[in-house]
Amino acid sequence: MTNAPAVKLDRLTKDYGRLRALDEVSFEVQAGEVFALLGPNGAGKSTALKILVTLSTPTSGRAEVLGIDVATGPRRARSVLGYVPQQLSVDGALTGRENVWLFAGLYDIPWGQRNERVRSTLDLLGLQSAADRRASTYSGGMIRRLELAQALVHQPRLLVLDEPTVGLDPIARSDFWERIRELRKREGMTVLLSTHYMEEADAFADRVALLHHGRLQAVDSPKALESKLGAGKNLEDVFRAFASDDQESATGGWRDVRATRRTAQRMA
Repeated sequence: MTNAPAVKLDRLTKDYGRLRALDEVSFEVQAGEVFALLGPNGAGKSTALKILVTLSTPTSGRAEVLGIDVATGPRRARSVLGYVPQQLSVDGALTGRENVWLFAGLYDIPWGQRNERVRSTLDLLGLQSAADRRASTYSGGMIRRLELAQALVHQPRLLVLDEPTVGLDPIARSDFWERIRELRKREGMTVLLSTHYMEEADAFADRVALLHHGRLQAVDSPKALESKLGAGKNLEDVFRAFASDDQESATGGWRDVRATRRTAQRMA
């Protein structure tokens, strides 16, 4: 298992009634990579992530995290990964410290280690000075860092991020990615994320996978995909090349817009 890829999807399929959200998707993420899932709303990105973090089960196919089948070993899988969802996961009535302490308990960190683990994680994310303030007083950038602290308190080997910078201003987005860069350098952590910000994927991802209508369209480094379209092309051009046939899907439906705007408002 030690040489297993950090993530492996093998013909992963997910049906919701007559809707096929994922259609035999296969790819691997190597240990230490930053790997980005790209695609319009409804492409299957969040569905794939939810299966990987054991919040959903596949209809068929297989998903593995560090050699662990997430369907047959969900508890083991959760012990080696951290997850930051798009929706707000912080309790505003609790302090920053209390929020991270809660997750330390959920991850079964031994009682005798819990105080130090919570303290060191808050310090790592630059939140120690605000640790005893209610999270409702935090800025959007601080909330995202607190959610990172929640996901990292058990020292996972894989970090899964679903639209991690939605609703953040440019300064907060830059700070967030600087923290991720530092964590990756310090811990050798694998990062799997979904994002609609093509410039983020271009700047930070080693490789990207582009999904459309639940199917895998391409997997490669941003530069390699851009070069296939010709000189002067960027990842936005790659995205449009694969998703331009369905503008309704690309812009998302009413529920997608409502969920994104609610998250953005709460992060502001």
